Amino acid sequence: MTGTTSVTALGASAERREGRQKVTGAARYAGEYALPGRAHAWPVPAAVARGRVTGVDTSGALALPGVLAVLTPDDAPRLAEPEDATLAVLQGPDVPHRGWCVALVVAETLETARAAARAVRVGYDTQDHDVTLTPDHPECYEPEEANAGFPGRVERGAPEAAFASAEVRVDAEYRVPPLHNHPMEPHTSTARWDGDRLTVYTSSQGGGTVRSVLAQMFEMPEGRVTVVTEHVGGGFGCKGTPRVDVVLAAMAARRVGRPVTVAWPRRHLPTTVGHRAPTLQRLRLGASADGRLTALLHEATTHTSRVTEFVEQAAVPSRVMYRAPALLSVHRVVPLDVPTPSWMRAPGEAPGMYALESAMDELADALGIDPIELRVRNEPDREPGDGKPFSSRHLVECLREGARRFGWAGRDPRPGTRREGPWLLGTGVAAATYPASAVPATASAHALPDGTFVARINATDIGTGARTVLAQIAADALGAPLDRVRTEIGHSDLPSAWLAGGSTGTASWGWAVHDACAGLASRLAAHTGPLPADGLTVHADTAGRADADSPYARHAFGAHFAEVAVDGVTGEIRVRRLLGIYAAGHILNPRTARSQFTGAMTMGLGMALTENSTLDPAFGDFTEADLASYHVPAHADVPAIEADWIDEDDPHLNPMGSKGIGEIGIVGTAAALGNAVHHATGIRFRELPLTPDRILTGLLSGG
Repeated sequence: MTGTTSVTALGASAERREGRQKVTGAARYAGEYALPGRAHAWPVPAAVARGRVTGVDTSGALALPGVLAVLTPDDAPRLAEPEDATLAVLQGPDVPHRGWCVALVVAETLETARAAARAVRVGYDTQDHDVTLTPDHPECYEPEEANAGFPGRVERGAPEAAFASAEVRVDAEYRVPPLHNHPMEPHTSTARWDGDRLTVYTSSQGGGTVRSVLAQMFEMPEGRVTVVTEHVGGGFGCKGTPRVDVVLAAMAARRVGRPVTVAWPRRHLPTTVGHRAPTLQRLRLGASADGRLTALLHEATTHTSRVTEFVEQAAVPSRVMYRAPALLSVHRVVPLDVPTPSWMRAPGEAPGMYALESAMDELADALGIDPIELRVRNEPDREPGDGKPFSSRHLVECLREGARRFGWAGRDPRPGTRREGPWLLGTGVAAATYPASAVPATASAHALPDGTFVARINATDIGTGARTVLAQIAADALGAPLDRVRTEIGHSDLPSAWLAGGSTGTASWGWAVHDACAGLASRLAAHTGPLPADGLTVHADTAGRADADSPYARHAFGAHFAEVAVDGVTGEIRVRRLLGIYAAGHILNPRTARSQFTGAMTMGLGMALTENSTLDPAFGDFTEADLASYHVPAHADVPAIEADWIDEDDPHLNPMGSKGIGEIGIVGTAAALGNAVHHATGIRFRELPLTPDRILTGLLSGG
């Protein structure tokens, strides 16, 4: 992109700036800071589903050469009580779920720490446990709020009566199992104390949050805590807030007086870093004979832990998608002896839209109306949940354009009619939505005497290309060639910014960078003569603007199309085509945007076909806890995925006119695939994943 001017910097397909570092191994991740004297730590997870630690025998571990210490609930450093109770590790004897950390071994090498952890003997006083989610569980309750502050219940009109009197009704239940984040880089932190100053290198989506949490727990000023998140090997939500690895690394480093790295074993990630909670969803759709919705009732039941409440907001998408005079969107949650669920890419929307878009497909079948036409007929002019007008909404255009490219017009709507030998062929469609939000951030822009510029902000690049896009935003605001602009991110000493999550990163950080660079451009225009030796600097803070209440409902929308082949003999599903068309504001970098869309669609494919987890009721543990048993899609599972977009001009978002794109690609993909499987087989499967055994059982039983 050498020589790119401000005319093309924003919207150009610029290559990732850190790409060469990553492919050559020069990029350093949290576990790759080989500080002098560094030691390694390995956790000891609880072997019971509920109870209390009665004693920890560390003698066998301490007898091994190279073992430096074993931290236990009896002697670990005492910390201030955190707001997030999942971080209060080794602070007491209680075991709230299997996998809770009950000891930590610190040794000279990783191998020694692992061997010593196996030599630790822990005694327990066990208690009865319950890890089974049922909709009629006696402890089930309606929370006042779901995740991210959404109201737990929204009700408009008289939904029960409207559904009962509807001409056409669909009443169906859908199940999504627990799902797990498995980023390539596990949760890892390296901590070092220099007197009363703490430095941590951590794999996190938000170094600023890590800094404030550590300062609070270790009761020290934030100015004495430095957090580096220069490169992060994937997050998908599970690294959105601090996890126990960073707390334990800091505790262990303080205990042994040396830098310590904690790299969480993948086998123990499911019980430690959060998961997408299972959802039991009931959808009731009532409609007139011409396909107009008269009632939409969406009830979602999920689980949370007894440590802290987290409610997967699966019923929220129903408040956004379709016009219905009567609406019920409600959440129920059951506290169980399970690890605390947390954010996973598109929390709420991913499982919620699977259920809603599957139900819409069922309604289209019941009415004999094309699934795209049914969605178009129920397009709202305002957000159904709160009545706000949309800042922009081009879902219909996405559906129409996707249908044109996919060849939808030639589709035989009758299920189970297309065959190629043993293969049953089908196509499906589903809509997608995700909120378009921004949060306050600060940034600085610097003009240097050599004619180059630096934009600084404590953003985190979790593989999305944030460095590159922020440089494009800066170049555009400065009117400068892109190759003369560099960005500095991933360090808590930089201007503060919120974490990479909720598809808010570029909108939030870019807003601050834009304002800082626009201010700097104005200063430079008024400046005469050479720049001072240290250059010129401008700071920007978007507080009061990025977080201001908006009179508009702001969302991205999209449409997914899928073609599948189902083996009538084995039940195997082969995905032949996936197409996603999105309306997500201005696309700032087509190259990195397409990567985000297709990566999320691949994750949605895994949700639909391969990813599954179960909680063993006897042991209280996830039985699919590593990549040998929890099956993420491999290359052979993924077809040539196509993603494209409709460029939107939405003036109600941010200076770039952009919407978040990191999560909408997963939303709707599973439903499109499920609807395609129904079209292929004539059988409606309502529980994910659609594994061969489940498909074959349905085929043999005739549905």
